[in-house]
Amino acid sequence: MSLVSIIDLQKHPISDQAFVKSCQQTLDWDGALVLEGFLSPEAVEQIKAEGEAQETHAYFCEQKHTVYLSPKDPDLADDHPLNRLVTSSKGCITDDQIPQNSPLQTLYHDAEFQKFLCAVLNEKALYEYADPLSSINLHYARTGQELGWHFDNSSFATTLMIQEPEAGGTFEYVGDLRDADRGDMNFDGVGKVLDGETAVNQLSMGAGALVLFRGRNAIHRVAPVKGKRTRMLVVLAYNSEPGIALSEAARMTFYGRLG
Repeated sequence: MSLVSIIDLQKHPISDQAFVKSCQQTLDWDGALVLEGFLSPEAVEQIKAEGEAQETHAYFCEQKHTVYLSPKDPDLADDHPLNRLVTSSKGCITDDQIPQNSPLQTLYHDAEFQKFLCAVLNEKALYEYADPLSSINLHYARTGQELGWHFDNSSFATTLMIQEPEAGGTFEYVGDLRDADRGDMNFDGVGKVLDGETAVNQLSMGAGALVLFRGRNAIHRVAPVKGKRTRMLVVLAYNSEPGIALSEAARMTFYGRLG
C-alpha cells in the first residue's frame, strides 16, 4: 500500500507548509495534536485485520509502577507521590510481528512522513530503534485493562488509534505538571491528581487518528476499558539519535523476550 493510499492527503497535506505550521503551533500550544481521519479507512481496516490476526500472539502483562517510572524511595513513606504505585495492563505485539507489507511499515519508514514529524516536533532527524522489537508496537487493551498515571521519559510520543473500545479507554492528562529538566517533580500536584482532586483534560481520538503528545512533563493515563471490543493503538517509536536500543531489561518487561 502506497503512502497516498495510507494517508488521507486531501484532509492532511503533510507536505504543505501552512498545514505543517498549523500542526506545529497546536502541538507547541497544547502539548497534544490529534489529526482525526489521518489514516484512510482502507489502511485502518488492513491494520485492524493484521492486529486481530496477531492478537493471540501478543504478550499480555500487568505491572505496578510509580508515576515517575522510577524505583521506590525507601526513605519516603509508601503514600508519598514518589512511591505510590499505579497499575498498567495491556497486550503488545512488536515490530517483528508486523507484516512487512503492512501500511504501518510503509508509514513508519516513509521519508515524507518522517519529514512531517520532524517539522512538527522540531526534531532534526528521527531514527528507528536498533533492536528488532521496539520501533512499531501494537497495543491491545481488553475490558478492565488500563494504563496508569505516569510521565514519559521521552520528549514525544507518536500514536495511531486503530480501534476504539465500546466504552472507557479515555486518554486523560494534565499538562505541564512538572519540570523534569529543572528537577521540579511537583509532588503535591501529582498527589492531587492521584487523589482525583484535579480536573483533567481528555483527548478524543477516533479510529484512524494520528496523535502526537508531549508527555515528559504532562502526567497522563488511559482509563480502564469497558465492553467487549478491544482497544487497539499503534505506537510509532522514534529516537532523536541513531543506534539506540531498548535495554534488555525493558524488553523483557514490556515484551517478555529480547528478540
